[in-house]
Amino acid sequence: MSPGPDRPAVVPDAAGLRDLTTCFARPGRIEAIYIRPERRGEVVAVDAVQAIAACGVEGDHYAQPSRSRVAGGKRQVTLIQAEHLPVIAALTGWTQIEAAWLRRNLVVSGLNLLAAHALFRDRPLVLRIGAGVVLEVTGHCDPCSRMEAVLGPGGYNAMRGHGGVNARILVGGTIRVGDAVTGEVADDHPGGFPVWRRRGCLRVHES
Repeated sequence: MSPGPDRPAVVPDAAGLRDLTTCFARPGRIEAIYIRPERRGEVVAVDAVQAIAACGVEGDHYAQPSRSRVAGGKRQVTLIQAEHLPVIAALTGWTQIEAAWLRRNLVVSGLNLLAAHALFRDRPLVLRIGAGVVLEVTGHCDPCSRMEAVLGPGGYNAMRGHGGVNARILVGGTIRVGDAVTGEVADDHPGGFPVWRRRGCLRVHES
């Protein structure tokens, strides 16, 4: 509806946009969990997994020490939007896409994962999963060239923008299929979250 005499145009100011980025319509849900024990190996579906702070998810090859990975790196766990699977299918000509083909750890429905990547430094956002796991979304999880073989010609481009997100694990714990996923402002938590550093994927708290 266009603005009229009785409906003035409303242009959110910067402070208003900051507040809007912290508002999520409803909680999301963990629809599936996958681990990849070996690089380029088979993907394994599990009902629950242990998230290890500053490291990764137990049983996944990304949680193993590696010279090529930086301590406290941005890709400790990967998440993909369940609602994007039909989009990828439509763009590649598949009737249905199985989430396991895409090799992400967590499949989330109901909450926009990209919106959980904070836009403003003074409004840091986190994802809380279940009772206590806390993640910080660090950015897009770009597809790899392998998607061309998995999805067929054009598969890599079809995944661009729909490949999900990377995240750091700020607080570890158990993640289960069916867990609620909520977007929260980090500053809402007194004392903030613990800062962890990685030492061979052992959790060492720094105060």
